[in-house]
Amino acid sequence: MSEVRDNQHETESGKGVPDGLDQRNSPCTDRSNMELQGLSPPLSSPSAGPSPSPSASAESSDLLLLPWEILTHIASYLPAHCLINVLPKVCRTLSTVGEDTTAWQLRAQRLIGSRVRFPVGPRDDFDWPTSCLEMEQLITFWAGEVQHVTKQSEEEMDRVRLEERGQVAEGHENEGGDEVVRVGVAAQEVAYGADEGIEVVMEVENGEIQAVLDEDQMEQLREGLEGRLEVDAAALIEDGRMELNADVGPDAAHRVQNDLAYPRYLDDRGRMEMVHHQPSRSPSPPPALECITLPSSHIALVNSVLLLGGKGAVCATGSRDYDVKLWDLEEGSNGTLLHTLGRKGDFTSHQGWVWCLASEGPLLASGSFDSTVRLWDLQAGGTNRGLIRTGSAVLCLSCQNDVLLAGTFNKRINMYDTRAAEPLIKSVHLHGNAVMCLAADDTYIISGSEDCTVAVYDCRAMKALKKIKLSSYLSSMSYSGYEVWAGDKKGMMHSFSMQTGTLKLLSRFDVGHTALVTGIHKSAGSLYTCSTDKTVKIHIPSGPPRTLCTLCHAGVVHGLSVEAGIVAVSTGDDTVNIWRPRK
Repeated sequence: MSEVRDNQHETESGKGVPDGLDQRNSPCTDRSNMELQGLSPPLSSPSAGPSPSPSASAESSDLLLLPWEILTHIASYLPAHCLINVLPKVCRTLSTVGEDTTAWQLRAQRLIGSRVRFPVGPRDDFDWPTSCLEMEQLITFWAGEVQHVTKQSEEEMDRVRLEERGQVAEGHENEGGDEVVRVGVAAQEVAYGADEGIEVVMEVENGEIQAVLDEDQMEQLREGLEGRLEVDAAALIEDGRMELNADVGPDAAHRVQNDLAYPRYLDDRGRMEMVHHQPSRSPSPPPALECITLPSSHIALVNSVLLLGGKGAVCATGSRDYDVKLWDLEEGSNGTLLHTLGRKGDFTSHQGWVWCLASEGPLLASGSFDSTVRLWDLQAGGTNRGLIRTGSAVLCLSCQNDVLLAGTFNKRINMYDTRAAEPLIKSVHLHGNAVMCLAADDTYIISGSEDCTVAVYDCRAMKALKKIKLSSYLSSMSYSGYEVWAGDKKGMMHSFSMQTGTLKLLSRFDVGHTALVTGIHKSAGSLYTCSTDKTVKIHIPSGPPRTLCTLCHAGVVHGLSVEAGIVAVSTGDDTVNIWRPRK
């Protein structure tokens, strides 16, 4: 079994969070009010008379005279963003508390447990404050899904059980003998030291949460809830080994038409089947998040989605209807269509399926099966900025400053200067099959191909550095810091270290996906993945990853984009779902 399966039931006895520290349930404002009282003297007029009780200034002075170890221990009870954003405004001494790397490492260990590796890659220049901040936010937003569901009353669960008996039986009749295995990975240590749990697949229909379980599982869940509803909600989160079914959008999965039209999913045809179009259903978001579905505008499957602007306020979508659209996510309750991009006189943005998107600053690039990359100026409302002919279908894109990288079906990686009249800088042939995914920085290009290899290319020296042969080809990739994370066609995750041009395979993880990974986003403290197995998973990027939540959809998930805590998902129909913090 994988590393995830070997570790998912290990306990964190004796290494939990100290009493009084529950970063999931206490908002920052409340915590900062409790902990910062007396840390800084209040502003007062010079004429203010003496107080018979000890002054706030004296209390502050006494606190700052404490040994450094005690002061950092007290600060460890504050949420990470209070340490980063609040304490520096109190006084200079407290601003240095957030500069203690050891304290941040201890905080990370409390969040994920001591039996896992974090970070998985090199620790050199690792951004510990940002990683802790992102992990705490991730747990607050997504582990809350578990708490939100387990708070249902016993009567509600009994009602759901009676309803679902018939639904589960009907579902088995429609499966046609092909059993779909849903794998859930517990967020046990992430949820502060749990060592047991009940795996539950949740479905949302007509705004109500309903459990999709067989009779034995429902009985087990009911008995477990009877003993646990009396304990604190935090304990329920610790026992949460859950898989939520955010069943949104109509059931719509389409068969592949030909090899060139759909190279990414050639090995997954048997997993797809045509189903009748049904009305969209909205998910039931956790308390900290809301989910919106962009108004139906595309008339075919959305293959790519990209959040823009640094704050996730604008979203670009690319579809098999040949169009690229821009959306304002802050306008209206479900977002508003801004523009359908295209040159004057053209009916569509491209002449073939739009397969990938990339952006840098005001530039948006869209790659298509019509063997072109089109450039759009976001500052000018998405007007056409240029056309690049690639000679083959474009399967992946990456933007670095003014250099655009395109991976194509004809086994090449093309480098373009988007400012030049003749944009092609160089075309390199590193692989023996289609280039499926790309990641890059200012110096190096990392590419994955259908020939089951991953290669490193030095852009400055203009030479290939290394090639690694894998057992399965990589279909998506994310490059962050000194780590590269990639998903393959079998649903496995691969982590690499990347330092001074040296790519090294570190680990291979099973995070619960059962089919090709279509999208991945990795940052210092978060990991998001999606797959043709119709799921989106949210993880802590430890070794092995800790899965906080699984969102199940009715159809294949084609891609995702993450920015500023907002998650955009293109599902197996013509819709895009946006998960974002509640305002």
